[in-house]
Amino acid sequence: MDRALGKMLPGSLLSTAAIRGADRTAVICAGTGRRVSYAEIDARANRLANALGAAGLAKGDVLAFLVSNRAEIVEIYFALARAGIVGVPLNYRLAPPELDGLMQAMGARGLIYEDRFAAAAGACAHGRDLRVRIGKDESSATDYEAMLAGAAATPPGVEVEESDPFYFNLTSGTTGLPKSYLLSQYNNSTLAPMFIAFDCTPRDVMMTVFPAFGRVGFAWIGAAMIYQAPNVLMNFDPVAVLRAIEAERATIVNLVPTMAAMLLTAQAEVQADLSSLRAVVFAGSSLPEPIRRATEAQLCPHVYEYYGMQETGALVASSPQDRRRSPGSVGRAVLFADVKVVDEVGRDLPAGETGEIVGRSPNAATAYFANPEKTAETFRDGWIHTGDLGSIDAEGYLTIRGRKKDMIVTGGQNVHAAEVEEVLLDHPAVQDAAVFALPHEVWGEAVTALIVAAPGAVDAAALEAHCRARMAGFKTPKRFLFDTDPLPRTPTGKVQKFLLVERFSPTQPTQG
Repeated sequence: MDRALGKMLPGSLLSTAAIRGADRTAVICAGTGRRVSYAEIDARANRLANALGAAGLAKGDVLAFLVSNRAEIVEIYFALARAGIVGVPLNYRLAPPELDGLMQAMGARGLIYEDRFAAAAGACAHGRDLRVRIGKDESSATDYEAMLAGAAATPPGVEVEESDPFYFNLTSGTTGLPKSYLLSQYNNSTLAPMFIAFDCTPRDVMMTVFPAFGRVGFAWIGAAMIYQAPNVLMNFDPVAVLRAIEAERATIVNLVPTMAAMLLTAQAEVQADLSSLRAVVFAGSSLPEPIRRATEAQLCPHVYEYYGMQETGALVASSPQDRRRSPGSVGRAVLFADVKVVDEVGRDLPAGETGEIVGRSPNAATAYFANPEKTAETFRDGWIHTGDLGSIDAEGYLTIRGRKKDMIVTGGQNVHAAEVEEVLLDHPAVQDAAVFALPHEVWGEAVTALIVAAPGAVDAAALEAHCRARMAGFKTPKRFLFDTDPLPRTPTGKVQKFLLVERFSPTQPTQG
């Protein structure tokens, strides 16, 4: 039987919002003070799509963009969706060599970048076919606004299919470049089930403070369109966020625990009126109970939570009612998601037993880009293997029990220990190094490095400078420990990091 004649495409989210809520505010751009309607976003996305076509980019070509949370990033996503051009949303926290390497690996023909990132963009050798600058003009780049002004506001007329690639999403790599995977047009049009779980309605005023270069940020942009709700789009700054919630009467915001901890500290000084908030939604890393309780008491009494990998999209969600019924869980499966727990050979485990969490959903990717080994490890037998350990009770509530993967989640950012270790071992004074996570009151987990070196051969300041010159700041260890004894290893040479965690863990999470 053939599929239905209609298509599930991201461009339709904006088209429908522009019809049903043409004059409604789509984006409140906190950084520029602009308020843009759904009809205006729709027309500007079409203009950009047509302008990119006139500049020589066609369906299937790859375009990178280096833009923070502002209205233009919404236009870029939906222009690419309609033109069939494949996007590479770049993490502006990465160092220029990392950005350049990603553009080369993905075959980017061009780059749209924000004025504040001009130096990083200028240091990138790849993607030179087209350079477009948002903000102050310069002779070597096309002006973004001038480009739009010269193009038609009608749809570009490109035939896009559900299976067509939409954009590369980047996740942490074990060494070298981050892992990436292609999200299809279909993957990014199936957002509604997640937001049904958060009781969203057109009466909401959403706030997006997750970086929009990542999948979570885009999901909240798309959710606002589903409900034709205003979206306060801003870069995260604790004081600014609190004041924006008060000024715009925001009703729902997605945070990682680190963001909540910063907001709690700032609120003690700002004392903003947060009475409009009906929901704080947590994701990104485990939610410490003290932060949950403080959030409920000082920010918003109604806390939601969800769980999933970037590769899967949201798999389960927990409402305040779910929390009362199953306090230790992260909730039950969202609409159209399947979640189960399996043993080491992939057999389903009964309720209550701990095993690896596997999942699948319409949001889920199907493979990593140019990485067959990692694809075979993660995408198996029709399921995505998360590497996380958990159990599911008889009512379907999932409880996270730990991680199989050697990955650190610090402030909602994924950091693979092996990537950091590779950089540290490149320092001439470092004989050996092990990177692991220690609990941290603000960041959730702190990237920690134990260095084996001759006494006085190297100090923490030198190693920090060495790391920051070669990788993003959030990957740089927050704490350097030193030892002259060999690292504890198994007979096969694997470092026994659990011993290091036991040895160096404080009785209380550190604050430094």
